[in-house]
Amino acid sequence: MITVVILGLGNVGSHLFKVFEKTPGIKVLQVYTRSISKETSQNQKMVSNIKDITPLADVYIAAVGDDKIKQITSQLPFTQKLVVHTSGGAALEDCSDSNRKGVFYPLQTFSKNKAVDFNTIPICVEAENEKDLSLLTNLGSLISQSVSVISSSEREKLHVAAVFVNNFVNELYHISEDILTQQQLDFSLLAPLIKETANKIEYLTPAVAQTGPAKRGDKNTILKHQKLLSKQQQEVYQLLTSSIQKRNIS
Repeated sequence: MITVVILGLGNVGSHLFKVFEKTPGIKVLQVYTRSISKETSQNQKMVSNIKDITPLADVYIAAVGDDKIKQITSQLPFTQKLVVHTSGGAALEDCSDSNRKGVFYPLQTFSKNKAVDFNTIPICVEAENEKDLSLLTNLGSLISQSVSVISSSEREKLHVAAVFVNNFVNELYHISEDILTQQQLDFSLLAPLIKETANKIEYLTPAVAQTGPAKRGDKNTILKHQKLLSKQQQEVYQLLTSSIQKRNIS
């Protein structure tokens, strides 16, 4: 049995709490949150005073923003325990020196009220010693089929790549929604296209899957598109068009 304390009940922390609670082999001893809501007030595992955190857990998971990792891990009322963070962009060293350091990074986008299947989520782990790394690998394996040992420098680059495929793609969805809203068209019209585009990369590389006017060198269509867009939208369109064209220069 691996015993866990979760520090933070935001998007990542709340999802980890849910999956740990229902997973055999894992026991959540406590969840630290600065403010206990009406929904969580009846759960005896919730604590709002960091000094009340038990020193008896195998691993303490700081599921907080990057700028809060050092602060919260340095306030823990014990030393020499395994304390990890869940960030893709923060280094192993961002945890306080008071305890042993590690990383337990679920590579997924989380929204509090949107369920996720942890079984398919890659878990990236890192630790200062082999014993702690083995514990984190075992913890990850209890909730996911994909656990990888990844260094801070590797994870930093992985996180940048994740921003491109998640946050930037979502911003493109937002731009598309703006364009359709101006014409009183429903964004759901694009849903089948979005799903097919995502499904393609399961059996094609991004290079092979690419289609469209920029890939074809269709200058007339590109010019027509640009005339339909706002100045800011044109800048995004042109930047991405140029990137595609440079990749496909024959």
